[in-house]
Amino acid sequence: MGVEKGTRDSDIEHEEDLDEEPGEVIESAPPLKVGEERELGNSGIKKKLLKRGLGWETPEFNDEVTVHYVGTLLDGTKFDSTRDRDSSVIMKLGHGEVVAGLDHGIITMKKGERALFTLPPELGFGVAGRDAVPTSSFVRYEVELVSWIKVVDVSKDGGIIKKIVEKGDKHERPGDLDEVLVKYQVALADGTIVAKTQEEGIEFYVKDGHLCPALPKATMTMKRGEKVKLVVQPQYAFGQEGKDASDAICPVPPNSTLYIDLELTSFKPVIDVTGDAKVFKKILKEGEGSLVANEGATVTISYTARLEDGTVFERKGIDDGQPLQFITDEEQVIAGLDQAVATMKKGEHAILTVKPEYGFGNIETKRDLAIVPPSSILVYEVEMLDFIKEKTPWEMNNQEKIKAAERKKEEGNLLFKSGKYLRAGKKYDKAASYVGEEEVFGDDEQKLVTAMRVTCWLNKAACSLKLNDFQGAIKLCSKVLDIEFYNIKALYRRAQALIQTTDLVSADMDIKKALEVDPQNREVKLIQKTLKQLQAESNKRDAKLYSNMFADMTKQTSAITKKLKVERAEDDMKNGEAVAMEMENVADSSYPPDNAKAVDSC
Repeated sequence: MGVEKGTRDSDIEHEEDLDEEPGEVIESAPPLKVGEERELGNSGIKKKLLKRGLGWETPEFNDEVTVHYVGTLLDGTKFDSTRDRDSSVIMKLGHGEVVAGLDHGIITMKKGERALFTLPPELGFGVAGRDAVPTSSFVRYEVELVSWIKVVDVSKDGGIIKKIVEKGDKHERPGDLDEVLVKYQVALADGTIVAKTQEEGIEFYVKDGHLCPALPKATMTMKRGEKVKLVVQPQYAFGQEGKDASDAICPVPPNSTLYIDLELTSFKPVIDVTGDAKVFKKILKEGEGSLVANEGATVTISYTARLEDGTVFERKGIDDGQPLQFITDEEQVIAGLDQAVATMKKGEHAILTVKPEYGFGNIETKRDLAIVPPSSILVYEVEMLDFIKEKTPWEMNNQEKIKAAERKKEEGNLLFKSGKYLRAGKKYDKAASYVGEEEVFGDDEQKLVTAMRVTCWLNKAACSLKLNDFQGAIKLCSKVLDIEFYNIKALYRRAQALIQTTDLVSADMDIKKALEVDPQNREVKLIQKTLKQLQAESNKRDAKLYSNMFADMTKQTSAITKKLKVERAEDDMKNGEAVAMEMENVADSSYPPDNAKAVDSC
């Protein structure tokens, strides 16, 4: 029933250090000493430590604990005892299966701990009392926490309840992309076993699912080596339809709850190297330490390369063959292999799956052992034998930093000339990092490194323009102009980028400033001509827009005026009709009395 199968040396070597009470509410309270009594927060519950427990973990509400207890009144009268029954009890915390106050006390205990709890009536048996417990009585429980099983609501709706029978090792849990190896046995409520893995278990990718929806969901919450019991409600099992018999499972009736014993034997982490699901790395064997090859490292690898159908097209460092050595991020191998190897540790063994975009593309390619057809998915099984990382700036003296910056800048220049602007930009970034503003240089070196930084920023800005990263170019040129206010290249390149972002006013200011320094500069005069054309077109568009706006306004005004005239005319007509009718009414109202008089007189 216990969570821990064994006791670690670290749990028992320094018992005096195991005094903390994670479950106590009192903040900054000193740890309880054996024989000391203290109230737990403002709960009214008092705890007296009788024997220290092991480790630092304590159970939580909903966990299933195994305990021994003896219940007495304050005068020592015993009313309940598991010791007398010679049998510990299993209870679910937070459900008040004995008394509510006891649950609140147990969550402050460690495995193996013994404590005496004094409970007030409202957290004991209350006003009603019970057999052998008078009404409104304080009671005492001497408790030993034997072990507990952690209970987790995996689905947060009670649909998948996980009880941890045996803890796993380490802290890593499998992710959605990872391949897991599990063992399980699935039973119905009546104990009928409907599915069971072979002794060696079964492998599957978490994202692909397996057996029923609950299994991958629960697996993602487990650590390597963890054993659990799952209670799975129908909505996470086979639902209202149930499951017909197959090779993997016996028939499952509709609306069945499943009881699954599950063990996560191991898992192989799978990493999306490029972030676009086109190069995956599955780690078969973890490497040494925490350092990875990274960009610019000289790596030595062995590998077998296959097509999806298993055809081997290349081997390096296998069967006494020479391993492959190359520098990462230098386009010496296909992009997928290059980028994946840069994430590997020394001694790491992995399988890479490379989509065509990061492989040989849609071109047929002849390799050592076979021809790779167009648009082929490639599979590399790679081992990182060794790598030598480039020195970082903090590992160099000032002269080494300056030389390294010069070398990277020249490499960037060569790449720029060959049209490889993205890689060239990275080289300029690297060069600038060696002589960064945070680095400390002597007075005789400062002028040189400042000029180096400015050159790298300007060259990277040129790359940004080629790659249509206009905001990036503006930012880099602005950094240069913060140092050299009238740097013509910076003003010229920033003006180019500003024109592309349609900020013609700011572009005009930069061009005028550049021409103040060099009025005959051909490139600046050409871009000024382009700018004037764009301004003229912009003014023409604006004029047309305003003309249309005024025309629309005139039409609207005319229509409104016409409408007002019509309304006025209608009002005038209505008013005229009203006056005429009123006159008629006046005339009509004067005639009958006269007529009446005439009749009367006759």
